[in-house]
Amino acid sequence: MHQTPKNTVSFKVRGRYALFTDPVTKIGGEKCTYHLPTYEAIKGILKSIYWKPTLIWYIDKVRVIKPMRTQTKGTKPLIWGGGNSLAIYTFLHDVEYQVQAHFEWNEHRPELKKDRVDGKHFAMAHRFIDKGGRQDIFLGTRDCQGYVESCEFGEGEGAYDAIGELGFGLMFHSFGYPDETGKEELTAQFWNATLKNGILEFPRPEECEHSRFIRAMKAKEFELDENLNPVEKEKEAQ
Repeated sequence: MHQTPKNTVSFKVRGRYALFTDPVTKIGGEKCTYHLPTYEAIKGILKSIYWKPTLIWYIDKVRVIKPMRTQTKGTKPLIWGGGNSLAIYTFLHDVEYQVQAHFEWNEHRPELKKDRVDGKHFAMAHRFIDKGGRQDIFLGTRDCQGYVESCEFGEGEGAYDAIGELGFGLMFHSFGYPDETGKEELTAQFWNATLKNGILEFPRPEECEHSRFIRAMKAKEFELDENLNPVEKEKEAQ
């Protein structure tokens, strides 16, 4: 029988627009969104809600509430050398998702072992979900503002609850950063996404079917009480 992982949170995220893209298309020019959110995009939302290097967020599943609709808009993205260019972006329009995720300790950060107090981190995560996030929420890109609120995963009706299976082929899943993998390299994970009765169940990053090496990279160093406050001090500062 499936059991809900420890330290699980659930929330609803919505927005007028969303743009979930393959990293290859982020370099510049025209952009076209995936029809489903990527693991990395949802993980980014959770990091904006609450995150510390002591823990790693794992996305368990996402439920699609509203129908998938796209809208094409002309935009003026910034150019590295200055000024703007003209481009056509294809966004998802009027999106809403329910998310279930949990956190686990980052075993590659032994220097932060004293900060592994799950009850406090769990309470802080719930607190910031209720507040709508600790930082601004974006749905794939800064062009798409998002809004978070607490919910029970599975409540209400979804647009694809009775559709069965919908396959979306090979999709970008996430990046593998050295501080979370223990390897001095940056990798990209890909997987074959399937929506089942409106729910997208993500594999863990290490379980993805395809992985691609990007470049060598070293993990950033953190020291408790030096460039990272323990959770007790952060709570006092609120």
